[in-house]
Amino acid sequence: MSLYAEISENLQRGKAKAVQQLVQQAIDENCPVKEILEEGLIAGMNIIGEKFKNNQVFVPEVLIAARAMNAGATLLKPLLQDAGVKATGRVCIGTVKGDMHDIGKNLVKMMMEGKGLEVIDLGTDVSPAKYVQTAMEQNCRIICCSALLTTTMGVMQEVVNACKEAGIRDKVAIMIGGAPVTDQFCQQIGADKYTADAASAADAAVQICSQ
Repeated sequence: MSLYAEISENLQRGKAKAVQQLVQQAIDENCPVKEILEEGLIAGMNIIGEKFKNNQVFVPEVLIAARAMNAGATLLKPLLQDAGVKATGRVCIGTVKGDMHDIGKNLVKMMMEGKGLEVIDLGTDVSPAKYVQTAMEQNCRIICCSALLTTTMGVMQEVVNACKEAGIRDKVAIMIGGAPVTDQFCQQIGADKYTADAASAADAAVQICSQ
């Protein structure tokens, strides 16, 4: 089995220590940093993402796989910058104002990072102004809004409006998700993309950033 396949395999099993050791080994053997990232770590997270979509693995498995990914990615980060490897895109994510739920948001963040995107996590209870300010300052291509309550879904409309007022609506895509959110609601408020699960959200984000 190749070193990259071993990294991917151990990542899928959530073996953070093994992933870290294998990534270090790949670095020591002068493997290209971009290859270690894409063919080892991202390849492993992609498989977990597909399995998650098909209900073959569940949230706990995704979380431990993501932890293993982070263990390897930490070693690669400084080297990626030196090698001039850029993230495929930059995204800011948060749970909207008035909503403190973050498990879904955290899953989406991990899946997106697993696809090689740079994700700025704004946490929970995020105001429309905060999303806009971050998107402008950090040059984000996507704003991701999560809501788990029907009472806080309306804030997503405010985020869309705030982007229009700030004059950045044509520069950022607005993605929304969460238990009560639907595709119909997405169209109603003028957001760009609704996805039903974290793996689909990551796929959609990659697609948007590559356009």
